[in-house]
Amino acid sequence: MMSLFDILLLSVALAMDCFTISIVSGIVLGRKEWSVILQLSFLFGLFQAMMPFFGWLATSHFSQYIEAYDHWIAFALLAFLGGKMIIESFKPEEHQVFNPRHLRTQLLLAVATSIDALAVGISLAVTGYNDIPSLAEPLWWIGIVSFVFGVAGHLLGLRFGDMVRRRMRPELIGGLILLFIGVKILLVHLYSLE
Repeated sequence: MMSLFDILLLSVALAMDCFTISIVSGIVLGRKEWSVILQLSFLFGLFQAMMPFFGWLATSHFSQYIEAYDHWIAFALLAFLGGKMIIESFKPEEHQVFNPRHLRTQLLLAVATSIDALAVGISLAVTGYNDIPSLAEPLWWIGIVSFVFGVAGHLLGLRFGDMVRRRMRPELIGGLILLFIGVKILLVHLYSLE
């Protein structure tokens, strides 16, 4: 089993994609909308904590299938959202559809950023977390850290959003970032398997 320090490091590593996407979401929002910030951050925390749990549950039956395709699913979801944002960045603002205020968009982002956490659940199963009570501590920390990073990312995006909006198209930058994260997930998994 891992020490608290190791659990916190793992939690921070898993939360980095949430943090990056929250920055983009803050830039797109353009103003503090606490209901949106807290809802999306909550979904990030929830999904980041639940995916390792599902990976842990599936370890005995389906681990080879999950590991074989999790990176492709994450890549497809992020590429879809990123591509949509890039296309919309060239439309007039009133026709843009990507909106972090929409629950559907929030759920897609939360799922896409957390799919690679399934593998963490598999690794937790093989490092001594044999029952749900022992698994509760790392899942709790993963969820809390992802939530905090989500809120912090939004606030950072809001802080620098005006500067970005004046000089660039935030949807274009956000779409490119989502594509980059998807490609990174795909390449890390493909090259670590060889």
